[in-house]
Amino acid sequence: MQGFRKEWSRNKMLFLMIAPTLLFFIVFSYLPMIGVYYAFTNFSFDGGLFGSEFVGMQNFRFLYESGVLWTLTKNTVLYNLAFILLGNALQLICAIFLSELPGKWFRKITQSVMFLPFFVSFVLVGAFVFNLFNSSNGLVNTVLVQLGFQPYDFYLHTAPWKYIIVFFNLWKGLGYGTIIYLAAIMSISDEYHEAAKIDGANIFQRIRHITLPLLVPTFILLILLSLGGILKGQFDLFYQIIGNNGVLFNSTDIIDTYVYRSLAVNFDIGMGTAAGLYQSFFGLILVLAVNYVIRKTREDYALF
Repeated sequence: MQGFRKEWSRNKMLFLMIAPTLLFFIVFSYLPMIGVYYAFTNFSFDGGLFGSEFVGMQNFRFLYESGVLWTLTKNTVLYNLAFILLGNALQLICAIFLSELPGKWFRKITQSVMFLPFFVSFVLVGAFVFNLFNSSNGLVNTVLVQLGFQPYDFYLHTAPWKYIIVFFNLWKGLGYGTIIYLAAIMSISDEYHEAAKIDGANIFQRIRHITLPLLVPTFILLILLSLGGILKGQFDLFYQIIGNNGVLFNSTDIIDTYVYRSLAVNFDIGMGTAAGLYQSFFGLILVLAVNYVIRKTREDYALF
């Protein structure tokens, strides 16, 4: 306590400057954590938070025994792995491609065009998808009929949606991620490439032996940051594309959409909170485990 008083007297203005940030996290991040108690109750509006029946681990037991938890976890993790690995790989390839383009103006225009989908609302993405794949007058089925094939009802079959969802997620985030990698590439000194040219290295050899190795720290950092949300799905993407179509839930339902339906449709606050707590807890464990492995193998790349 005495040490804090000394720091306060010496850096009073710095403490005052950081106070709004601390207040923000206390109000919006830590105080709401009291609601975690809902996960252990059979919530009723009459009883409220502390007056509802305490049921212990019953909500978690139901999620486990019904098989819902396994389906939600599998879908959430597999979709996020596809988003993270394919997304970062495509962003890295596009950034390297753009960095090697000779035309300055063409490169800038291409960057801007690729960046535009990032600002498109997921509501519009959902409208695009519906107008492409609906069975009555969707573009895909219209083309199939014109070619003499039978129309395909996408909204009654689960198989295509894993590819559709991954594609639109990659399309929307490609430009933003490319800009990050491109900024990292621009920070690489030209002296490396000039020395490699003098030694006779072609463009592919320079990319392999200079650009890619120097991008490894950025790549690992972005992967680690992404893994922090591997159990947190893109709710906007899934809800706007799939909605409440129960036929597709087996292959498209993730933890976030299940929590939403538990709270907004079924009014089962205890079950929804239990699923959300499970998501947060194991997400934290996963981040700590991956960071531990990184710290043991390549300490310089670890987050903490």
